[in-house]
Amino acid sequence: MKITSVRTIKIDRCLYVQVETDNGIIGVGESGAWAFLEASEAVIKIFREYLIGKDPLQIEHHWQYMYRCFHFRGAAIMGAISAIDIALWDIEGKFFNTPVYQLLGGKCRNKARVYLHVFGKTKEELIRSCISAKERGYTAVGHLNPFLDEPRSKPFFKTHFSKIQDAIDTIRHCREAVGSELDLCVEIHRRLKPSEAITLARGIEEYRPLFFEDPIPPDNFDALEFVANKINIPIATGERLHTIYEFEMLLKRGAVQYIRPDICLAGGITHCKKIAALAEAYYVDVVPHNPLGPVSLAACIQVAAAIPNFALQEYPEGGLYIPAGGVFGDNRPAKMEIVKDFIEVQNGYIIIPDKPGIGVELLDDAERKYPFKQRPLEARLHEDGSVIDQ
Repeated sequence: MKITSVRTIKIDRCLYVQVETDNGIIGVGESGAWAFLEASEAVIKIFREYLIGKDPLQIEHHWQYMYRCFHFRGAAIMGAISAIDIALWDIEGKFFNTPVYQLLGGKCRNKARVYLHVFGKTKEELIRSCISAKERGYTAVGHLNPFLDEPRSKPFFKTHFSKIQDAIDTIRHCREAVGSELDLCVEIHRRLKPSEAITLARGIEEYRPLFFEDPIPPDNFDALEFVANKINIPIATGERLHTIYEFEMLLKRGAVQYIRPDICLAGGITHCKKIAALAEAYYVDVVPHNPLGPVSLAACIQVAAAIPNFALQEYPEGGLYIPAGGVFGDNRPAKMEIVKDFIEVQNGYIIIPDKPGIGVELLDDAERKYPFKQRPLEARLHEDGSVIDQ
């Protein structure tokens, strides 16, 4: 069996790759390079020259070749490798007529717990979103932003006291609204300084969040270690990291208790399985990052099924994306509208599918129905005109 075609497909704000073979098997993958999908697409086209004519089943060799051939790293490159890797695993599963998780050692579980995205431009909206998730059978919610989902176009200013206290009060009210039956995954979006993160974490500790996600920017691992050593809430991070080497540096510092590799950015199924194994040695669980499309979710579930230290799966229900900039009501296609066999949630869990490969295929008309839209370039500004993280 040989690879005959590597084709990129852009749907809405997602970039997919289809790898075709001479015996008719087609594999699908997805890039997680986020706002730089056209750069990732260009990398895929370069790798295509190497892949044509190769045996698609030699996945590890192809991964190493693509990763090491030009010596450089980065999100666009790793997004391309990830998309191709997922597609190759999809082909391998279909070739052997088995789900990918069987090729990774078989199932460790029959279903994967998920956390549902919740949103709110106001505290009241966020609380209602949490209550709705509980009423629908979910046992965890995430993307729970105590600073709320305000539009990036709105300049920001709060005093230190009001910034921290309002966030503490938001988490308190969410906990009071849902009781003990819903885990709260608190999402900070890297917007705090270490001192602020410590103050906020200590203020919400009594409400027992499952984890405190990305409290500070991810670039300085020593700074995150400093925060972790001064709080009593587990830290979750990793969605911006690309390699096992970065995760190892975090893990050895004790700076993370839940790792969040993005399977469409951190090297696909091949590399994320290794990252999970490394975390297992530190008794750290895995919460795969997934704000992307249905191919990303399908690939995540294959890894979730096969690793012993899976905790729960991020699940942005319905639309493909978090509303850009916190602006609600934009017209996003529902996930089931672009794939043939969409994975659905039952009572807060995804039942591990038994279809060959990763279990989903793109619909033929999805590209036409939902043409590509470049993610808008918009950073939020402080009232004084400086850039802030959100």
